[in-house]
Amino acid sequence: MKYLTKTTFDTRYVAFELFLEKPKRPKERKLITNRIVAKEDIENVLKAIRQAEHNNEIDHNQSLQFTALALFGAYTGQRSYSTIKRLTVGQFKEALRNESPVLRVQSDQDKIRVEHYCPLHPRVAEKIVPLLDGRVNNEPMFAHLAFERWAKFKKIQLTRSNFRFVLGDLRKFAEQWGDVIGWNESNRAYILTHGVRGVEWTHYRHLLPEFVYDVYMKNWNDVCFVQ
Repeated sequence: MKYLTKTTFDTRYVAFELFLEKPKRPKERKLITNRIVAKEDIENVLKAIRQAEHNNEIDHNQSLQFTALALFGAYTGQRSYSTIKRLTVGQFKEALRNESPVLRVQSDQDKIRVEHYCPLHPRVAEKIVPLLDGRVNNEPMFAHLAFERWAKFKKIQLTRSNFRFVLGDLRKFAEQWGDVIGWNESNRAYILTHGVRGVEWTHYRHLLPEFVYDVYMKNWNDVCFVQ
């Protein structure tokens, strides 16, 4: 009709557009995610790692690696492939030199390319330290691929939903448990890099590492997992 209007210089064709519009679909109501990751699920992963070492399915170094990765992911909620997989030994060495240890995540290590600080919970730092000795700075910190393959092989069932554990559930736990402990919304958005693209974040907010750590620890300090 638009074409005929232009070629014939007759605007009457435009009136027929009304009858050519597609009917609008009713919007589907989106449900809250049914993938629930509870504290018990993280504890089950840690217990499975310990049991796998006991059964000689993995060696001691792998057990340390998997435990450190699981705790880091659960406590910080960093994205598995975009961030955790790309973090280096040197970044953790630098972070642990400070009294309030925060990891500086580079923009190319974040899905939405936002450089940010990520606090290291004392229980995470405790598991990271033994993994730093004798390793070069540019080496990947975590055995990400090995842990991913092991988790798929073990098929660890989540307790509150009909799913099996995958690495992405570590981030889901941090987000969901954050609601339980009342995690500060601004601090959470910054660390998880959720909704931080607006003018408010790009032009006005500038968070200092020690304050990021202090606010984070107010909520997460007492959170611990039975291993």
